[in-house]
Amino acid sequence: MIGLLQRVSRATVRVGGEPVGEIGAGLAVLVGVERGDGEREAQRLVERILAYRVFGDGAGRLNRSLTDTGGGLLLVPQFTLAADTRKGMRPSLGRAAPPDVARTLFSRVLELAAKAHGLVASGRFGTHMELELVNDGPLTFWLQVPPSAHRAL
Repeated sequence: MIGLLQRVSRATVRVGGEPVGEIGAGLAVLVGVERGDGEREAQRLVERILAYRVFGDGAGRLNRSLTDTGGGLLLVPQFTLAADTRKGMRPSLGRAAPPDVARTLFSRVLELAAKAHGLVASGRFGTHMELELVNDGPLTFWLQVPPSAHRAL
């Protein structure tokens, strides 16, 4: 499972021009679900998102997490994060989980994040979305929890 974290001053996701999720200062996270991902990967990704230290402390060092700051969290499903771009001029999406599996696991990530953090907004799975954000820093980090080796879809 992949999380592309962006520290933001604010972020909004729209569907059909209407806002469906927005936050002030915090993290906007694009979430990609890969083949083989399951409950373990969803739990670990949420733990990492909430605990990853991307906010400054009093000395300006990145020593504070989203949990520490109480900032907002915007989670946006993004199946293209699982694309294989190593060759050719068109991405291969074979590593992405099938839509029904990805929808279930993205919903699980939302549920776990809301239970642990509370301040969670989200995009809508399977829709065309517009994401507007102000990247603060800019700071962007790629987090990946590799699928369990023993599980196959």
